[in-house]
Formats: sequence, C-alpha cells, structure tokens
Amino acid sequence: MSTHSNTSEGYDPLKLGELVQAQVVRGDKRKYYRFRGGRWYGGIATADCVGCNLRCVFCWGWKARDGFKSYGAFYKPEEVYRRLVGIASRRSYRYVRVSGNEPTLGWDHLLRLLELFERDGRFRFILETNGIVIGADKSKARDLSRFSVVHVRVSLKGASEDEFHMLTGARGEFFQYQLMALGHLLDYGVRAHPAVMLSFSDEGNVEKLKGRLAEIDRKLVEDFEEEYVFLYPHVVAQLERAGLKPRIAYEPCSIPEELI
Repeated sequence: MSTHSNTSEGYDPLKLGELVQAQVVRGDKRKYYRFRGGRWYGGIATADCVGCNLRCVFCWGWKARDGFKSYGAFYKPEEVYRRLVGIASRRSYRYVRVSGNEPTLGWDHLLRLLELFERDGRFRFILETNGIVIGADKSKARDLSRFSVVHVRVSLKGASEDEFHMLTGARGEFFQYQLMALGHLLDYGVRAHPAVMLSFSDEGNVEKLKGRLAEIDRKLVEDFEEEYVFLYPHVVAQLERAGLKPRIAYEPCSIPEELI
C-alpha cells in the first residue's frame, strides 16, 4: 500500500466545517444523535455529536457525518449537560466527553457546555477533536484555558501529510494544523495529548512524527497514544471501496484491554 499521494488535491476542512456548522448549529443548540455510557477511560459518559469537517475513510460515525442535514436532534448545552451528568452519576463515572463527530463545530455551544461542567466540578471533560479548528485559530486554545476540567485529545489522522490526505481526502497541508493545535494548547497551559491513527502508517513516518512532536514539546512524545481501526462492518466496506488495507486493526469484540 502506497502512502504517497498528491497532497495538494482535496478539500479544505475549514470551508467544509463552515458549511456543516451552518446545518448542525442553531442559536445555542447543537445537533447530537446519541447519549451513552462506555468503558473507555475506565468509564465515561458520551454525547455523540453530528457533523464533521473531515471525511475519514475509517470513520465509524459516518452516518451522522454524512447525514448531518437530517440526522440527530438539536439540544441546548444545559440539556447535554443534564444527560451526561445523569449517565455519569448513575454509573459512578468520573469522565464525560463529546465524541462521534467534531465537537469544535459550534464553538459557543461547546464553551457553554464546558462552563456548566466547570461550575459542577465533579467530572473531567475529555474533548476529542481532530484539532483543525484550534490549529487555525489560536484564540480557541486561549478560550479552553479558562477551564480546569478539560483535557484535549487531538486525534491525528495518520503520521504525515501523505497519510492524512490518503485517509481523509483533505489537502495534506491541513495535517500541520493538527500539530499546530497541540502547540497552541500547550502554549496556553491546556492539558492535551496526541492520539495517532497508526493502522495505515509507515514506521518511518511514525518516527518522523515523533520528532516533529518533540520539537513542540517532549511531553507529546511521552503521552503519544496509538489508535487503530476497529473493523465494524461498515468500516470494512468503506476501506474496501477506498482500496485500503490496515496493517493493524481490531475486531470490535476483541479490543485490547489497554485500549479501553
């Protein structure tokens, strides 16, 4: 499998994000399609949002991603907060998160949600993001620095510009925005770490990526999280259509305990 491509081709995730945001944000409301508990992070309450600014070929939430105009329902930050607290309290979870698609679309909604959890103080909020919005606008990292409860997990799509383009279809230059997001967050004292999709990565690219991360902050290499594809049936179909075969992947029923 080649990891080389014309990375100047493809779409602009920032422009795509603006188009999607216009459909999934209405005033202070944001679209979500599911609220659930799960074993990740030792137990976490999750609000799965609708709409993303990337089109990853391995995406498990593709229905909410591609059907953003009609999928899900609008919720106020207060409603999302109550649902997450209800799940977390019933199950004695310490963590909550927004996941499923891209939570940084609808920034004001996200900040209000964080304000509610900051005031509550009982839970750690994991913000799972591809980082592109934060990489493009350093003030977003400054906004997040107001909250002591937040930790940002920046999900890097591959280990290089070539791999990013191959996996997302977006222009390869936007891989750098993911790295910039990590730098911005650390500059403002926001807790953050990289989670890197490595199922399709060349080992040489991984080592080069670790070097690039070390130039930002050595801590990013120490906190480097490996992420691998889970072979849900619809993900397998998407990969086959794209002609991609992962080097390492897991069946949903056999996820290693250290990844949970």
